[in-house]
Amino acid sequence: MRRIVAASLVGTTIEWYDFFLYGSAAALVFNKLFFPDSDPLVGTLLAFLTYAVGFAARPIGALVFGHYGDRIGRKKLLVISLLMMGGATFAIGLLPTHATVGALAPVLLTTLRLVQGFALGGEWGGAVLLVSEHGDPRRRGFWASWPQTGAPAGQLLATGVLAALTALLSDGAFESWGWRVPFLLSGLLVVVGLWVRLAVDESPVFKEARARAEARKGPGSAAEELPLLAVLRHHWRDVLVAMGARMAENISFYVLTAFLLVYLTDHLDLSKQTGLNAVLIASAVHFAVIPLWGALSDKVGRRPVYILGAAGVGVWIFPFFALLDTGEFGLIALAVTVGLVLHGAMYAPQAAFFSELFATRMRYSGASIGAQFSSVAAGAPAPLIATALLAEYDGSAMVSLYVIAAALLTVVALACASETRERDLATVGEPAARLGEAAPSAAEGSRQPVEP
Repeated sequence: MRRIVAASLVGTTIEWYDFFLYGSAAALVFNKLFFPDSDPLVGTLLAFLTYAVGFAARPIGALVFGHYGDRIGRKKLLVISLLMMGGATFAIGLLPTHATVGALAPVLLTTLRLVQGFALGGEWGGAVLLVSEHGDPRRRGFWASWPQTGAPAGQLLATGVLAALTALLSDGAFESWGWRVPFLLSGLLVVVGLWVRLAVDESPVFKEARARAEARKGPGSAAEELPLLAVLRHHWRDVLVAMGARMAENISFYVLTAFLLVYLTDHLDLSKQTGLNAVLIASAVHFAVIPLWGALSDKVGRRPVYILGAAGVGVWIFPFFALLDTGEFGLIALAVTVGLVLHGAMYAPQAAFFSELFATRMRYSGASIGAQFSSVAAGAPAPLIATALLAEYDGSAMVSLYVIAAALLTVVALACASETRERDLATVGEPAARLGEAAPSAAEGSRQPVEP
């Protein structure tokens, strides 16, 4: 089990490192390097627009990777996603800037961002399923939360590298060549990730489900339904629950980390080092608390822990900005840390919760679609909307209300779902699906029958 967790964690860490590195660079230097003719705040908005483009590709990645992941297995698709993400990130480190090739520079940057988003759209579902479908179901929340620590680990790694470079280099050197170093380091990280990921076996739950499907084939048997169509037919309510659950988690995270850098540097005129160091400290704590929240979800359920996180973020967001406005580093670090601890209460049980919503033969598709389609409306525009609200109202009040609205939406979505922690992943939806009936959904509040 530790080897399975390590394979998922290493891969998700590298993929999130690549993804978050782009977000931090967009807030710090991409506005000057790729959009130099714009007003500084407008340049930041344009840089965040290319950042949001990556999210637009994530649903496409979810559809493609989900389809093949449900057909040929989780492991193969995870290797492909890692290679795509790492290759695109390495290429960003080699890109010419606007000063060299003019308007072609942002076009190339946007193209590589699309590749990043496509790969990440397929990575998350496979990584959490590989762990969820192994091991003791009584501790599924704990074990499945470990791939989720890849997000703060990647954030920690990306922010740490950037913080070290900005501390060691002058602003001129960092904008000239220093920003490229973290992107080029991705090539080395991918080699390590492949070495670990290729050593693990396929999910036993998936192999059993595939064997049952093969056994059902015969003369006159109906063709197996495409995973995407099966999800939309049998689990459409669960997809909506998953999408709603993601709203507060996704929006709050990018406000707490990516938009934070804009708020501190452009609105409060603080150094970028202040924001990077605060996120660095908070990400370390975030990494530590996610498995604890996951273990708690095994004891009390996925929904109570998730709701606690959503409500907590909604309550904390006004104190968060009040602490930032003090300009004191210790209080800024505290603000981000408390915010990410509360975020962890949503993020930790999410992997097990989403896995338990869907039948095995459509689980990769269902979990990926629910998670990634919501990212287009949540995480993608979050820094962009927050920056636009800051520019329009010259303050944080409207940004806070934006986060509170997302928290309320998530609480409503979770109120429409039932608890899932007692479900058997091997039998979720199977009997009803084989009889051609609609599989009961979490949103309907029903328990799945256990296969004899």
